[in-house]
Amino acid sequence: MKSFYLTDAGKVRDHNEDSVIIVKNNEGSQMLAIADGMGGHSAGEVASSIAIGYLGRHFKESFINMSKIDAVNWIRDAVDEINTLIFQHEKSHPESKGMGTTLVMAVLTKDYLLFGNVGDSSGFVVKDDKLHKVTYDHTLVNLLVSAGELTKEEANNHPKKNVLMKALGAALDVDVDIFDCDMDITQILLSSDGLTNMLDKDQIERVLLGEGTVEEKVVKLIKKANNRGGTDNISVAYLVREEVGEDK
Repeated sequence: MKSFYLTDAGKVRDHNEDSVIIVKNNEGSQMLAIADGMGGHSAGEVASSIAIGYLGRHFKESFINMSKIDAVNWIRDAVDEINTLIFQHEKSHPESKGMGTTLVMAVLTKDYLLFGNVGDSSGFVVKDDKLHKVTYDHTLVNLLVSAGELTKEEANNHPKKNVLMKALGAALDVDVDIFDCDMDITQILLSSDGLTNMLDKDQIERVLLGEGTVEEKVVKLIKKANNRGGTDNISVAYLVREEVGEDK
């Protein structure tokens, strides 16, 4: 498998509150994760780094020979622990009160692929040369679309389209969405909303199915998002499955 990740501050923000990781454990299972932090006084980048730092260590240390059911519970427990760590940090650092982060992750083993999501960072797969969005954005406008009160077109231009209904650090109890994907996929893409607010699914798909190495495609996506305004931090984690026997 080949993978690559990159994060960029974008054209407008003066610092980057996103954190990204791709990590492989000893048995060859891989985890990709992106956290998009929020909060003043650089607290957003603290929240996102707490999330990604914990996940990276925890995956390498504890994700061993897990069944799919065990892995679902592992994701739930990890998200709960990150939420607790964020609240603990706030208690000892009052200036960071109100900080939080989105989290999207994918866990790929030889037997299954799971996504976990809280917030509006996105998880996609490529199957049969088509890009499919796996995750559901926990935003106010998505809630209104689901309730039939907004059309998708109205949601795209809504002044409150980035208002989150869920985030780590926002409530003591957090409910992570978990998605079980079939293994008949060729690519996995995670991104913060800095990419998906600038590029639509078709534009992302064209890059992923076009020419270039894994690294070149990630750089191209970020460049395109910046060319369209780069109004937020942009993070991408990308994995391409190769023939059996090949490795990164």
